[in-house]
Amino acid sequence: MVFRVAVIGAGPSGLTSIKACLDEGLEPTCFESSDDMGGLWKFKEVSEPNRASIYHSLTINSSKEMMCYSDFPIPADYPNYMHHSKILKYFRMYAEHFKLLEHICFQTSVKKVTQRPDFSRTGQWEVVTENKDGLEERHIFEAVICCTGHYTYPNLPLKDFPGIETFEGNYFHSWDYKGTENMYGKRVVVIGIGNSGSDIAVESSKVAEQVYMSTRRGAWVIRQISDNGLPVDMKYTTRFVHILFQLLPVNILNWISEKKINSMYDHTMYALKPKHR
Repeated sequence: MVFRVAVIGAGPSGLTSIKACLDEGLEPTCFESSDDMGGLWKFKEVSEPNRASIYHSLTINSSKEMMCYSDFPIPADYPNYMHHSKILKYFRMYAEHFKLLEHICFQTSVKKVTQRPDFSRTGQWEVVTENKDGLEERHIFEAVICCTGHYTYPNLPLKDFPGIETFEGNYFHSWDYKGTENMYGKRVVVIGIGNSGSDIAVESSKVAEQVYMSTRRGAWVIRQISDNGLPVDMKYTTRFVHILFQLLPVNILNWISEKKINSMYDHTMYALKPKHR
């Protein structure tokens, strides 16, 4: 019996899902709504509705040693922390090497996934797709893998900002940010101290008159490179550290970590120290 699998999305998770299915002798069909693979890492000059969006300067915050597929190492001459263009190039090499592209239906959206009436007996799913011409098709699969990501819809809670309707400046979500072109000489406030907020604050500070960061509770800011030049995630995401987490009390682990992080710069002095450990 042929075991058919629907894979929804041709980003990094979708690609490796196709590969895993082929390794197990299954028959995968991947549906990708855009015209290319790569998901989040496919840069577009203009943000598209219902699709993840990234900015010009974006680099990944995981080192290549930790993020690469185990059966396909990232080229040695690539930087430890890669620009989005390098990441997309790596995914292309992966897809071409394992011949994954022939299993992908581009510009095909999945509209509905339902269990068939005889699901309890057959375990089959009905998948309804729509191509770029608006033509709907129905497909039958024995399994479905959903690889659609979670950066598709920007959260812009305008109701939490009284007076926003009379504000005369520009406001937008980081989903719409592509670069600093519209920030020259302006006063900018970045709300949020996550990865994107930190990136945008640093970038805009080079051209803006003044940049402020607004954060409810501060953050532990960790640099990407450890003392000896190795990527910090490569040095501390190890079996040895995992064993320490099982053996030592959490208060001691927090004290060691915070002492190390504060040796880079004092979080209290810079008003960054959060309430959480």
